[in-house]
Amino acid sequence: MNILKDEKAQGSVELLLIFGGIIVIVIGAAIMYRDYVIGLSDEISANDVQNVVNNLTALKGKLS
Repeated sequence: MNILKDEKAQGSVELLLIFGGIIVIVIGAAIMYRDYVIGLSDEISANDVQNVVNNLTALKGKLS
C-alpha cells in the first residue's frame, strides 16, 4: 500500500513526457521544412551581399 501513496516521481515523469513530446514536434517540423530552409540559401546571391556592402559604405561616407 505504501507504493500507491508514493507519487513523488509522477511529476518528473510528466515533465519528461512533455519535453519528449516537444522534441518530437520540433524534429518533425525541422524535417518538414528542411527543403524550404535549404532553398533560402539559393535566394541570397553574391550580388545581393555586394549591394548591401556598397550601401553600407555609402551610408558611412554620408555620416562621416
